[in-house]
Amino acid sequence: MFSLIKMNKKQIIEKLPYTAPFLFVNEVLEISENGVTGSYIFKDDAFFYKGHFKDNPVTPGVILTETMAQIGVVCLGIYLLKDTVLTTGKYPKIALTSNQIDFYIPVLPNEKVTVISEKQYFRFNKLKCKVKMINEKNELVCRGVISGMIAVK
Repeated sequence: MFSLIKMNKKQIIEKLPYTAPFLFVNEVLEISENGVTGSYIFKDDAFFYKGHFKDNPVTPGVILTETMAQIGVVCLGIYLLKDTVLTTGKYPKIALTSNQIDFYIPVLPNEKVTVISEKQYFRFNKLKCKVKMINEKNELVCRGVISGMIAVK
C-alpha cells in the first residue's frame, strides 16, 4: 500500500515511546518501507557502565539488543504506521515478542554504533526484522532477528 503522507526522520524519533536514560537512538540515517539505518553513541556516563564491569566498562548485551530493537524495529514500525501515527497524533504501543542475537565484539563507552535493519515481514501489526550493529571501524558487533508487535490505538 502506497502512502502519500510523508514523515521525516526527526518526527520518527519524536514519536518513540522512550526518553533518556532509556532512549538509544541519536539519528535515523535512512528509512524506507523495507528497512532503516540509524545510529547511537554510548556516552561514558551512562547508568549501566557503573557496575558492568568493575574498572573495565562494557556495554551490556541487553542494552545492545534494546538499541537494535529501538532503531531496527520501533523506528521502522512507526514509519510503516505513519498514516495512523500522524493523523491521530498518538504514540505507538510496542511489545517485543522475540529476539535471537549473536554477539561478536564488545562496545565500549563513547563508541558510536550503526544499526541496519531489513524488514522480513509486517503483518497483523507484527514486525519481524533482520538486524545488525556495526561500529565505526565497520566491524560487526552483533546481529540477529527481532520481532515485535506495534499498534497505534
